[in-house]
Amino acid sequence: MRIYWQSFIDAESNSDYMALLSAYLNRIAAPGTQVSLRGISPPDRDFSRLSEFRCAIQAIDLALDAEADGFDAVVLGHFQDPGLMEMKSALHIPVVGVGEASLHLAAQLGRQIGLITLDQTFRHLHHEQADRYGLGARVTHVAGLDVAPGHFADAFRGDGAARDRMIARLRELAAPMVAAGCDVIVPAGVLPGLLIGEERDLCAGHAPIVNCVAAGLLQAEMMVRLHQLNGLQASRGPFCARAGAQAIADFRGLLAHHQTERDIP
Repeated sequence: MRIYWQSFIDAESNSDYMALLSAYLNRIAAPGTQVSLRGISPPDRDFSRLSEFRCAIQAIDLALDAEADGFDAVVLGHFQDPGLMEMKSALHIPVVGVGEASLHLAAQLGRQIGLITLDQTFRHLHHEQADRYGLGARVTHVAGLDVAPGHFADAFRGDGAARDRMIARLRELAAPMVAAGCDVIVPAGVLPGLLIGEERDLCAGHAPIVNCVAAGLLQAEMMVRLHQLNGLQASRGPFCARAGAQAIADFRGLLAHHQTERDIP
């Protein structure tokens, strides 16, 4: 099984992180599963709706390449899942959003869900995301770490004290959520998901803390197996009708034309 993981991080400027994420994904994957990562340049670096939209367009274009290259599934490795439904409509193979997989998993583990996102900017996006997945009433609390991706660098380089500080911060933000009734906590980002990847029985009080990285990958493996078993895929009715060949050609042609225009001196 070959799974394509689309990150919204720049692979060259964050090569250590990408190598760590790749090693982790391929270690926890089922025997025979190979996970290949690709980033986006420029990355999602402005924490805005427009940046999310721009990266989603690039991700869909790259996902079409991944399908043509013979991958069995695509994972949108960015918790907010921008462009997820459009990507599902464009591809025949299973497409899994890390956010969608994690939120639905959390809904099976508890009633009220608390999200801890990287930045307060994403709070409204996460509430909209929860509504889109039918879980708006279940996601009762969202708080922001308010840290830049680079703040994880020391922990990923093996600094145990830095890692402990970040996990303590997650628990600190989760504590009032649990006191207010949250049953499960989801760190809403691949960066914190990777940070807690080696933790076992990680909780904030009685509330389990979900590893979104593992949730996204294992969901993709399951969807590939179900697709291989009996052809199960997303509904092709009004929910996620397949994009026609002309729509895909127009989409890719627009990107190619824009790139050509930019390259003209």
